[in-house]
Amino acid sequence: MYDVWKNVLAEIEQQISTANFSTWFQDTSLISTDNGEIKIGVKNSFYVKQLRNRYLDLIKTALQNNNVSVSTIDFEVQSNAKPKVRPREITPTNTTVKTRIKKVKEELKPQTSNTGLNEKYTLESFIVGSNNDVAVAAAQSIVDAPGTRYNPFFLYGGPGLGKTHLVQAIGNALISRNPNLKILYTPISNFYSDFVDAVRNGKGKEFNRKFQDLDCLIIDDIQFIVNKEKSQEEFFNIFNSLYQLNKQIIITSDRLPNQIKSVDERLTSRLAMAGAFDLQLPKFEDKCAILRAKAELMGAEIEPEAIEYIAENVNTNIRDLEGELSTILLMSEVRGLTPLELIENGSVSVNKSSKLRPVSSKQIVEKVAKYYNLPIKEMCGKSRVAHIKTARQVTMFLLSKELNLSTNKIAAEVGVKDHTTVMHGVKKIEKDLKLDFTLRDQIEEIKEKIYG
Repeated sequence: MYDVWKNVLAEIEQQISTANFSTWFQDTSLISTDNGEIKIGVKNSFYVKQLRNRYLDLIKTALQNNNVSVSTIDFEVQSNAKPKVRPREITPTNTTVKTRIKKVKEELKPQTSNTGLNEKYTLESFIVGSNNDVAVAAAQSIVDAPGTRYNPFFLYGGPGLGKTHLVQAIGNALISRNPNLKILYTPISNFYSDFVDAVRNGKGKEFNRKFQDLDCLIIDDIQFIVNKEKSQEEFFNIFNSLYQLNKQIIITSDRLPNQIKSVDERLTSRLAMAGAFDLQLPKFEDKCAILRAKAELMGAEIEPEAIEYIAENVNTNIRDLEGELSTILLMSEVRGLTPLELIENGSVSVNKSSKLRPVSSKQIVEKVAKYYNLPIKEMCGKSRVAHIKTARQVTMFLLSKELNLSTNKIAAEVGVKDHTTVMHGVKKIEKDLKLDFTLRDQIEEIKEKIYG
């Protein structure tokens, strides 16, 4: 049976990315195949959901290709990790149990309050989609075995995509598993200010000792440590000490370590030595899932058409997406209309794609050319020089995303004959934006000039 599953995995590995294969299939096993009833062993229930939703057909085909009869496929959790039990999930059966639970909760309060964590952030309430599934899987692995596989855990992405939620959820899950763990969540700005105060008051050793005793350190927005040499040195020393002791380190940023300016190279190399995981902008399907889950959490009813309308028109981040939903639901309650009725009668107008006022294609072309200090004729010509080509592709990207122009129309605006060149240019910028934060900053600056 081991050889069969080995062959199945080998076939699956050829059809999906290395990252996805490593994340979802590395720790699986084939338990049984009796009468075509397939049982597959996985680490935890989170993997069950992902494998069932995303890879069931692929698994079935791979099994059949290896002469395994398949009638049903089921997943069974096989983990050595302790089950996660929250106090509220225990049903008190007598006064003694109630008293013990109350005592435990009271004992936990000081620990929880000193962690800096917000209890509302949980893995259960974090919506998993194609834009964040690998990062969430890594987070779950950290909860199962902190300080081992993903240490440090470096999470990056733009604002409003859920970085703070996810890393605090890891901290809360770790405490739920083991209330005795010493965990601290702190924005890097707090780290810096506390360090300055400690040095000023001659308490540098006490400051260092506070961090050395931790089991898990969660630092938010590490990019703001720029130009703070003493703080970088202190954090570097704390980082090394915790890492040597196999203590879990979790860090967030709005960009990759090597794109954070004025940070010591030694620190940069350590931040991503276990890999870097990104949270991307959610796709349409992901946004719909987020909106449905948020509405359900709020106990509100909203039509599928209204959800799709919001998802289609909010193109900034998850924070704005949820904010727009909350606004519509509030208006719905106040005016006594359903969300869809509000939208259809024009009572709300959702548009979060950074458009502050109407602009023309000519204005976008002019602003991009001016930003890159290029004559319009040269930028919209046939030059293959790298920086001119990039400016032309940025123009294509903005015309597509901001004005929703057709590829043929964009081709005419930027002086290229083939609409496939436009498609390639837009896709190139979309791909580069995932990792190139300099380009991301440039495009945001251009948008400010367009709509400013």
